[in-house]
Amino acid sequence: SCVVVTVLYWVVGGCGVGLLFFCKQKTAYDIEYGLVGSEMCIRDRVIASRMVESLQVSAQLTTVIEVDLTRVARLRARSKADFQAREGTSLSYLPFLALAAVEALKVHPMVNASINGDEVVYHGQEHLSIAVDTERGLIVPVVKNAGDLNIAGLARAIADVAERTRTNKITPDDLAGGTFTITNTGSRGALFDTPIINQPQVAILGTGAIVKRPVVINDDEGGETIAIRSMICLLYTSPSPRDRTRSRMPSSA
Repeated sequence: SCVVVTVLYWVVGGCGVGLLFFCKQKTAYDIEYGLVGSEMCIRDRVIASRMVESLQVSAQLTTVIEVDLTRVARLRARSKADFQAREGTSLSYLPFLALAAVEALKVHPMVNASINGDEVVYHGQEHLSIAVDTERGLIVPVVKNAGDLNIAGLARAIADVAERTRTNKITPDDLAGGTFTITNTGSRGALFDTPIINQPQVAILGTGAIVKRPVVINDDEGGETIAIRSMICLLYTSPSPRDRTRSRMPSSA
């Protein structure tokens, strides 16, 4: 038989998240040996179409930066039990990364933007889209006003939208209005991949798996030493500056 397999990675949450689509032509051999084809659902077709469209809309460049998360890892290890008891949700690395992202958006508002025709619209609030992998495919709910939340607030909000997404309780309003996306590539162990922008947004951040490995660091005396550190790759995809033809003042959205 002829099997065509297309893997589309949209980084989102976690993380790489792969959409695996099978197009299978049934033959007498398939029927005899019990091989079953799998149809692509409407949602899969729409997501695949939007990913291809995103690449056609803008020239996208991905920058990979390695970051030392050792201090965050130690803080999380010390605090996660008390945090779980106090907040009623687990403390993952994602709220730390989300907080860093929204703080960066405040400093660099040109990233907290969306494309409207030939204009770039800058938004006054940070509405964080979080890619969630579900049995029904990749869905991207939005944490509204993420820039107003602290670590605990982000942890609760992310856990809430992820749970409602996976249990099919998410509403259309929860999927609209995002101004920047995070996808957790590392949720499945991938160190990095190439995130595709969630149009009409202008950028997306992928977070790779956190791994411990030896790294050369500077000591207190200005020398260098080798230490075991918790390292992560952050993957930032944005369009070419030439795609940003005109802009207007931030909106209240």
